[in-house]
Amino acid sequence: MGVKFKILRSQSMIEIDGSHGEGGGQIIRTAVSLSSLTLQPVRIINIRAGRPNPGLRRQHIAGIELIGELVNAQINGLEVGSSEVEFLPGERQGGRFSYDIGTAGSISLVLQAVLPPAVLAPEPVILYLKGGTDVSWSPPIDYLREVFVFMLKRMGTSIEILQKRRGHYPKGGGEVVCSVNPLNEIKPLELIRFDELKEVKGISHCVRLPAHVAERQSVSAQQVLQAGGIESISITTETYPKGNDPHLGPGSGIVLWAESIDGIRLGADSLGKKGLPAEKVGAITSTRLLEELSIGMAIDSHLCDMLVPYLAIAAGNSKIGVSEVTSHLKTNIWVTKQFLNASIILEGENGQPGILSVVGTGLSFGERR
Repeated sequence: MGVKFKILRSQSMIEIDGSHGEGGGQIIRTAVSLSSLTLQPVRIINIRAGRPNPGLRRQHIAGIELIGELVNAQINGLEVGSSEVEFLPGERQGGRFSYDIGTAGSISLVLQAVLPPAVLAPEPVILYLKGGTDVSWSPPIDYLREVFVFMLKRMGTSIEILQKRRGHYPKGGGEVVCSVNPLNEIKPLELIRFDELKEVKGISHCVRLPAHVAERQSVSAQQVLQAGGIESISITTETYPKGNDPHLGPGSGIVLWAESIDGIRLGADSLGKKGLPAEKVGAITSTRLLEELSIGMAIDSHLCDMLVPYLAIAAGNSKIGVSEVTSHLKTNIWVTKQFLNASIILEGENGQPGILSVVGTGLSFGERR
């Protein structure tokens, strides 16, 4: 599988209450991700206790299993419906890993959990993933690539996401290859305001549907953006001719991102669904992006919580302006504090813009072999 090496760590078990805050799958993903980064064992209890279907779901298991391979972990309680799981990381390793999440389980959410330990792995990591690329309640793969990964590059990371096939609910079947060239430590990030707008770009797609669906999403989005005073707009449409469409089921969506003259990106996205006109999908997305831009902060409301683990392990002090203080952001801060002795201060009220200040721990795994 590749070069392996062991890092000395405390054997004490950290216990995380999975019902804390919003009590969703994010607690599981962040806790296991940080366990693999710090090599501290973790026990997660009360998993999704307040949800209609409590306990672990298949996509949570996928992320835990894949991270477990990265750190040669022992895992207890890993089954659908389990309310408690123990994750005991062993040795860190790089290499190639393949995983089929099944049906339309979110590839993006699995990558969110796997990427933090991957960027500090002892050697390059290549992930071959199958599942859903564009599914509800998770970032589309286009957002992950064009906003999340783009902004992480400012912290020194080298991540590439190649989408080979899209996967929509319920059939899934999406295929993604993610390549990570690790580094020894992560740079801090100081981005407060989104300054002058350079341009808005986007991708409007449809699969197993007439091409005009993606085109109507794009045209509608452009019209709303132009009405909002934006002139430089470039939205690519991705369609497939009937008879030459490799996807398993129909679906559509659009991702937009605004880029400033100094290289900051804000994003917004929407998925199409039965009964929702394509024009509405495009208009909803562009309206959301205009709202993010109007606030003037550097980090959008979806990206802010995803950055917390990286800021906490960065080698230096970070400060970011977030367009909205969300429950996801607060939850990730709470979980991160259980693993890392990082000073994390959030200024701002729920639903309002805020400032997040983090004194990073400078977590590093030394020279590679």
